Formats: sequence, C-alpha cells, structure tokens
Amino acid sequence: MALDTRTGRRPSFAATLWGSTVGKKTVMAVSGLIMLLYLVAHMIGNLKIFFGAAEFNHYAHWLRVVGEPFMHEEWTLWLVRVVLLAAVVAHATSAYQLSRRDIKARPGKYVHRKPRSSYATRTMRWGGIILGLFLVWHLLDLTTGTVHAGFRPGHPYQNVVDTFSTWYGNVIYLVAMLALGLHIRHGFWSAAQTLGVGSRARDRALKTTANALALVLTVGFVSVPVAVMTGVVS
Repeated sequence: MALDTRTGRRPSFAATLWGSTVGKKTVMAVSGLIMLLYLVAHMIGNLKIFFGAAEFNHYAHWLRVVGEPFMHEEWTLWLVRVVLLAAVVAHATSAYQLSRRDIKARPGKYVHRKPRSSYATRTMRWGGIILGLFLVWHLLDLTTGTVHAGFRPGHPYQNVVDTFSTWYGNVIYLVAMLALGLHIRHGFWSAAQTLGVGSRARDRALKTTANALALVLTVGFVSVPVAVMTGVVS
C-alpha cells in the first residue's frame, strides 16, 4: 500500500477502497440496494391508499410512532431518513465520480470519432438526474408542503389526492416513476455483477428479477396517481 504523499502515512483501508473504481462501484451497488428495499416498503405503504382515508392516515401516523415506547416519537422515522439520505449521497457521489473517471479515460482530442456511450449508461445517467430532482420536489410537495398549495399537516390522504388532482403533479410523478423503472431495471443487474452474484448461469434469472422488480415498482407507484385521475381514489 503506497504512502500518502501529503501526510506521509499509509491511507486507511476505507480510503483505499473509496479511491478505487471497484470500491466506488461497490458503494454504488450497496447504497442502491438499500434504496431499493426502501422503495419496496414505500410502495406497499402507498397502496394502502386504496383502503380509504382512515387506513392511509393511520398508516402515516404509525410511521411516526413505530418503535414506541422504546423509541421516542419520530425517532425511528428519522433514523430511516438518515440512513436513506446517506445512501442517496453515497450513490450519487460514487456515480458522479465514476462518470468523471469514465470521461477522463476516453481517447483524447486526436481521436476524431468520439465513442458513444451505451443506451443503458445514458439511461442511468439521465435517470439519476431526473430522480434526484424529483426527490427534492416530492419532499417539498408531500413532506414539508412548501410547493403544495393547500397542504394540510396530518392529512396525508387528502394531500396525496390534491397533488394528483393537478396536471403538473401527475406529469412530474409519472415521468419520475418511468425513469425509476428504467433505473432499477439496469441498476439491479449491474449491482449483482459488482457484488459478484452474477454469472453466466445466473444472468437470465437476474435479468428476469430486475425486469420484474422494475415492472412491479413502476406499476405500484403509478397506480396511485392513475387511481386519483380516474376517480377510484378521491
């Protein structure tokens, strides 16, 4: 292990791992899987809206008191938020730095024909940007109510219905969920390869699982605004 020229000390294992391409891909894969688990749980919770306002609002309240009396009100919720935020930051940072390394590794100005990135790479890059912007909007819309006219704290069912009663709320959400489906479809398979789970024998099963996850999550999330638009949920 080489010495750090600035400090004269050997870098830690964590610093060495993070500094390597393999390490960044591993961080990206693990953080992606953490977010995937959250998305599955989040989608299941969202589907409770089909059981009516009382059921959905009760679920939203439960999220704030889960773990009591051992955990104080909202402690568990904030713990989940901190872990999720760390996963998002780690995922985005590693993705950005890997992208920069990829650009630097490309042939220089003497190569007349610039190699084109793959469809999957372009989809992941733009999909990640779309999802990052959507996350900010989603929090400001249904968590803080900053961009939500008529937001009512403690009334999540009505807030969701209000959001999906606007054309722009539906457009933003539907575009983001389609981007999410494509992101999961490629990201799950890529994470499996990075973590050493993939092989020729397992590739078909992994791709099938990735497609199934992407489809189920996309349909699950999209079903809520569609239900509001069609009057199934009102």
